Amino acid sequence: MGSTIMIDPVTRIEGHSKITIQLDDAGRVVDARFHVTQFRGFEKMTEGRPFHEMPSITARICGICPVSHLIASAKACDALLAVTVPQTARNLRRIMNMAQITQSHALSFFYLSSPDLVLGMDSDPAKRHLFGVAQNAPQLAQDGIALRKFGQQIIELLGGKRIHPSWIVPGGVSHPLSREDRDTILAMIPEALLRAQRTIAWYKTTFGQFTEEISAFANFPTLFMGMVNPEGNLSMYAGRIRIVNAEGEIVADQLEPATYQQWLAEAVEPDSYLKSPYYQPLGYPEGIFRVGPLARMNIIDRCGTEIADQEWSEFRALQRGAVSSSFHYHYARLIEIIYCIERIRNLLNNPEILNDHVRSFAEPNAFEGVGMSEAPRGTLMHHYKIDKNGRIIWANMIIATGNNNLAMNKGVCQVAKQFVRGEKIEEGMLNRVEAVIRTFDPCLSCSTHAIGQMPLQVQLLAPDGTVLDEKFQA
Repeated sequence: MGSTIMIDPVTRIEGHSKITIQLDDAGRVVDARFHVTQFRGFEKMTEGRPFHEMPSITARICGICPVSHLIASAKACDALLAVTVPQTARNLRRIMNMAQITQSHALSFFYLSSPDLVLGMDSDPAKRHLFGVAQNAPQLAQDGIALRKFGQQIIELLGGKRIHPSWIVPGGVSHPLSREDRDTILAMIPEALLRAQRTIAWYKTTFGQFTEEISAFANFPTLFMGMVNPEGNLSMYAGRIRIVNAEGEIVADQLEPATYQQWLAEAVEPDSYLKSPYYQPLGYPEGIFRVGPLARMNIIDRCGTEIADQEWSEFRALQRGAVSSSFHYHYARLIEIIYCIERIRNLLNNPEILNDHVRSFAEPNAFEGVGMSEAPRGTLMHHYKIDKNGRIIWANMIIATGNNNLAMNKGVCQVAKQFVRGEKIEEGMLNRVEAVIRTFDPCLSCSTHAIGQMPLQVQLLAPDGTVLDEKFQA
């Protein structure tokens, strides 16, 4: 009959999920699945709302990456307005997006994954957390806290608050950057860059200790997808889509975001609320692809800033063709932190960043709009349709984490088969199964839309935990 191991919940990620591991009679792993168990229906909830409210509404999807939704949503609204966003506003949006990528990457690397890297995959789980890192590697912990603070402070200086700022609006941003705030951010950059460089130098001396994990952490051929600028360089805000294969060869390039339905489709599995996007020309599930830091490092011709380009060259030397192990998402995140800090500095040093023309105004001039940007976890898409009164009649959001769903499922199965032995289950084995999910840094709250595909159980609990009422829908 075999048996089932359940990891519930998956820890040190954003959102709620579980993993099931199926064993045969001999205790060998035959399958493993990653189940996203929470459901949120923002696509339906937004119907009937005025389109100009969408950036503020969709920013509430997530407290970790609200800026990503602000940007993708605002860009979709820009398309509805059919306006040209002022260049200064576009650059200010870029700065806020890269500040958010910096703080989110710091959260993922230092807070969620560094306990495994510093203390070991088999270490005592009671100590395998940020406080354990602070005790064993205090400088690393300080650098992580400071880098997250750096990104959050920039968001606050630009948008007025660190979580759910409403500064990015259809047509641009709500107000220009002051000279004082510009100088404050510039003064913070040297220390932030020093901390990021110190961290990546440390990381490069340690990941060689994880050769077995590198070989098994979602290490298989897939496509890689992300945005590039016209020169093929890293682009977090604007650009077109490039897709490369496992050999690093370009499969498709300069795909228009507005045409995503021609080359991207979503499948639904019965055991998860998270959809599974795939590349249509290859079908499902052969069209599996990955997005996010690892994918971006694999698709670009270069980053476009001095220090990040040096680090990227070393990264690409890890493997001929595309770097395939998802363990190296950690490495890619650190390179992107450096890139974001350098790019913010370059944009702020341009005098035009203080220009006060930061918004274009118009009534709706189109009934449909698509916005796309790079979120910390990968390519994010918002697609809206409106009626003649400017109210949302249909919305579709393809979230970065969802784009990685097929790879995450294949990854947990690969890791489970490599490390889990049914005759003696050890905590370190199961931690590795969780750790492969952490490499992707999933953000599950904003990515779940597959309503009706999995049993839904709702419980009303009293303060003492007693179940007062329960509803179940198959």
